[in-house]
Amino acid sequence: MPNMITIAVDAMGGDNAPAEIIKGAVLAVGDKKDIKVVLTGDETVIRKELSEYNYDKERIEIVHAPEVITNCEAPVLAIRRKKNSSIVVACNMVKSGEADAFVSAGSTGAVLAGGQLIIGRVSGVERPPLAPLIPTLTGVSLLIDCGANVDARSSHLVQFAKMGSIYMENIIGIKNPRVAIVNIGAEEEKGNQLVKETFPLLKACKDINFIGSIEAREIPNGGADVIVSEAFVGNVILKLYEGLGGALVQKIKTGMMSTTRSKIGALLVKPALKETLKDFDASRYGGAPMLGLNGLVVKTHGNAKSTEVRNSILQCVTFTEQHINDKIKKNLNTEQII
Repeated sequence: MPNMITIAVDAMGGDNAPAEIIKGAVLAVGDKKDIKVVLTGDETVIRKELSEYNYDKERIEIVHAPEVITNCEAPVLAIRRKKNSSIVVACNMVKSGEADAFVSAGSTGAVLAGGQLIIGRVSGVERPPLAPLIPTLTGVSLLIDCGANVDARSSHLVQFAKMGSIYMENIIGIKNPRVAIVNIGAEEEKGNQLVKETFPLLKACKDINFIGSIEAREIPNGGADVIVSEAFVGNVILKLYEGLGGALVQKIKTGMMSTTRSKIGALLVKPALKETLKDFDASRYGGAPMLGLNGLVVKTHGNAKSTEVRNSILQCVTFTEQHINDKIKKNLNTEQII
């Protein structure tokens, strides 16, 4: 199939696998005519799920992978031992060029390990980060890193900033995106040792639009386009973001149903409120790409439903069409490694 973008999808990974993963794949193929999805996992189970849908049989393929890596397993050890797992098989497809990208809602550790050990890093990239888009009052921001590198160094964060800028400019279309480092204050002298070491390095970078520090409370307001942090801080921000968002929505719903008057008011504002809250639904932006690899890996939430899986698959199309990896290589002035 000429000009077809192929995405390998781990059908067995995640809390809602395989049903929601397969439904998401069917939705993605229905939305876009120039993609092909390869589902890796137990063929018998996958075929049974697929029998519930009408879809283009030529654009959804199954590659049998009888083993599954669970969240309880040591990621690196599991990747090395379970060669026939859905994650390892999919990663090998990207490495060999049989697939352009890999999407999984499975074990984050195993996906990260598979990306680095099997697909490999772009030469010069010290640590590939996970970089999800998060909703803000002004659109979206890229949070980089949110879970891959807990013990990052200042040089890693500088690379995160550069890769994040490339992503936001080419995928989201933000010219000269604003880059900020997460800090406990706006002043340059504030922060822990890592932030203090990284700040002047980012300030000296001529190829990014560094605007200084950003406090966590300014992130939802859209204070920067690229939010740079090491993975521990980034993951705390992401989880609090998601948890607080869900709590606020629930609180609003409870308040609207508390009295007869509020119920009448709820009926009047429901259409506008629904449309507004849609902008803060993180699932509509897909998963978190792992930047700086020789191929694209997208990690979506472990509890992802079909809509998020579909959007993660479609996200791979834009990434591939914009040649993000080539632009990262060019920016770092390096050559690809195997």
